[in-house]
Amino acid sequence: MEFTIIKKDTSTSARVGRLTTPHGTVDTPVFMPVGTVGSVKGVTPEEVRDSGAQVILGNTFHLYLRPGSKLIDKLGGLHRFTGWDGPILTDSGGYQVFSLAKLRKITGDGVIFQSPLDGSQHIFTPESVIEIQEMIGSDMIVCLDECIPYPSAYEYTKDSTDRTIQWAQKSKKVFSGADRGLFCVVQGGFYKDLREYCAKELLDIGFDGYAIGGLSVGETKQMMYTVVDQVTPLLPWDKPRYLMGVGLPEDLVEGIIRGIDMFDCVVPTRHGRRGYLFTETGHMIIKNSCYKDDGSPVEAGCDCYTCRRYSRAYLRHLFMSGEMLGLRLNTIHNLHYFGRLMREIRTAIEEGRMVQFREWFYNVRKEEGRCS
Repeated sequence: MEFTIIKKDTSTSARVGRLTTPHGTVDTPVFMPVGTVGSVKGVTPEEVRDSGAQVILGNTFHLYLRPGSKLIDKLGGLHRFTGWDGPILTDSGGYQVFSLAKLRKITGDGVIFQSPLDGSQHIFTPESVIEIQEMIGSDMIVCLDECIPYPSAYEYTKDSTDRTIQWAQKSKKVFSGADRGLFCVVQGGFYKDLREYCAKELLDIGFDGYAIGGLSVGETKQMMYTVVDQVTPLLPWDKPRYLMGVGLPEDLVEGIIRGIDMFDCVVPTRHGRRGYLFTETGHMIIKNSCYKDDGSPVEAGCDCYTCRRYSRAYLRHLFMSGEMLGLRLNTIHNLHYFGRLMREIRTAIEEGRMVQFREWFYNVRKEEGRCS
């Protein structure tokens, strides 16, 4: 995996880059739709690609449990298995382990956990997590880390941070390379010294990319932005920076301003299934009665399949009727919105006007006149 900085914005830390992987080149900043079990929910790989998405994210934890990494390998790897021929990043499963607090035990060697599917016992070690991701054919692999709850006491956070660093060392030792990229995860909770300590230790080990984890776990937005402000300047200029699990439009703008290159989140797909549609001027809740007889598209000027073919009234009708087509059409629009937003941001950086873009982004959202 190679990463090249193409252009830096003149007034902020935002930059445009190019990430080269075994399955294609990615322009950054990039938003990665989440395909947890090998599928971006409700849409085909072709529809994902048509939205402008360049990378999808899979989850090691879920794919390991079902259908199993050995089966995926036997059937030709994750790309062939899913029908997605572009780059794939797989996260380590650390967040899923965090969410299974009552079903797991963390040790220095790894994590012992019960499957939420059938109660069977499994062990994730730093080494086995790398092996699983390499077996299924990921282009970009993430080290096992410990994601802790918010708030957490200082001593617990320190122990967890040490464990994440030790696991990263073990991961690096067994990583085969083979043109793939290995990302570590900077942890440390909301303690500035621990974040700095973790970043320094991980830089000493050396990785292809650096992720910032442990955010979007209940803290305020300002707390999240403060951590990004603290950590990003510590990371290598010439390596991609990945803010994990963060994905509201304003978070993308704020993260990019601070020098982040990569994002992933379930926001566009999950919100779409809940009838929450993103637009340039804000958002709409499609079930609201004001759309009952509204013949206009979700967003004027949007070239997605949904906006080209269907009205707000029809989308509301589908949603209120419980029709799965409505959820698909909502998701298609949201993915296109995110794809367009990232293209506009890359253009703004290339033209040296990211500050002006940020101002426009917030101002145009204030102009929303529809019911929400």
